[in-house]
Amino acid sequence: MHYHLITLFPEWFTSPLNTALFAKANKAGIVSVDYINPRDFTENKHKKVDDSPYGGGPGMVLMTQPILDAVKSIEKAGKQTGSIIILTPTGEPLTQKIAHELAQEENLTLICGRYEGFDERIYDLLPIRRISVGEAILNGGEVAALAVIEATARLQAGYMGKEESGEDESYSNNLLEYPHYTRPDNFMGLKVPKELQNGNHSEINTWRRKSSLQMTLKHRPDLLNNAQLSEQDRVFLNEIKNTNLGKNIHIALVHYPILLKNNTVGSSSVTNLDLHDIARISCTYGISSLQIVSPIQDQKLLVQELLDHWVHGEGAKTNPDRSQALKRIHLADSLKQAKENITAISGKEPLLIGTSAKAERDKKGREKRLATPFQEIKNLAKNNTLLIVLGTSHGLAPEALAKCDYILPPLRYLGTYNHLPVRAACAIILDRLLGDLD
Repeated sequence: MHYHLITLFPEWFTSPLNTALFAKANKAGIVSVDYINPRDFTENKHKKVDDSPYGGGPGMVLMTQPILDAVKSIEKAGKQTGSIIILTPTGEPLTQKIAHELAQEENLTLICGRYEGFDERIYDLLPIRRISVGEAILNGGEVAALAVIEATARLQAGYMGKEESGEDESYSNNLLEYPHYTRPDNFMGLKVPKELQNGNHSEINTWRRKSSLQMTLKHRPDLLNNAQLSEQDRVFLNEIKNTNLGKNIHIALVHYPILLKNNTVGSSSVTNLDLHDIARISCTYGISSLQIVSPIQDQKLLVQELLDHWVHGEGAKTNPDRSQALKRIHLADSLKQAKENITAISGKEPLLIGTSAKAERDKKGREKRLATPFQEIKNLAKNNTLLIVLGTSHGLAPEALAKCDYILPPLRYLGTYNHLPVRAACAIILDRLLGDLD
């Protein structure tokens, strides 16, 4: 593979690309590099490649012309550019899958940015792929380009020596690699696992698979979403995953005060379907309690009658799974009483997390406060008791939202139709907060 490096600082690569495996592979003809400096293509006597941004602001922006001509010089020299990549924070994250994809090419052109980045028109003039190596801000694209080179060069035939070394490693199968050990077998009282010392290859492979799964669950659970897992893998993960944020979360299903069709404040009916489904959803995600909020006596009697049958009566015998779910239900006249119920259950007064498809507005129509991202609410659940407040009918009334400490964003804020049934909204909210790997 040949790399065309377009950089203002070609000397930056002198040491890393003349060291260790890359140097050996370069000498063997497996990989090669050339450097192209945009300063050599400037049209001004000072070799200037940047200018101040339109609209003002700090920093300088790389001009289009020197970058464009630097790329064109590759084909003018009778060479192929291959994929043209700009290393930029706006790019897609570099993954092992992308590394494998790029490693199939014979040429790669890597453009290293500096300063505040590129004049946006470069992306209109060239078929550029944007790649990022992380969410940290770097001084330039050279570090990121080196990461792309390392990730793709090591996948070339002959580069690693022992070919399987490039495959049986972290990220190759959306799993982190298992831990490694070498001599001595006992160092300062820390021993090498016995499974690795008995020569039983079946036991070694089982230990490595389980250790890989355990490492991934602990350090990068997000990878498991794209890993191909067997039923045995899933059973093992379930056995070792003993943290459940659901125990810190409660649900309130509010029937008053809520908004009605005509945008007035009123109450909604208690439905058997909502109670059953939200109780089962709550049970699935390990939620501690489901508070049914209504001051209406007839509604409370209806809920109590349902509980008497399914939790204490014949229903508990015929359908114990449903009984287990409905045991989570508590009655409350108001959000205040729901908070008191939860304080009695958990020993902590809960933070109220409101839900609404619409922004809160004051009398002048201005947005009163911004919604809090799901990740922040998830972080709150680690050390706090939370009460997720769901409104029936057309959602929570303003006075109910005003009592909430935080408001979640609409579930489809890029869509125009936001009228999910409350039990569907509940399931989506809990999955975003408490998915298996979160």
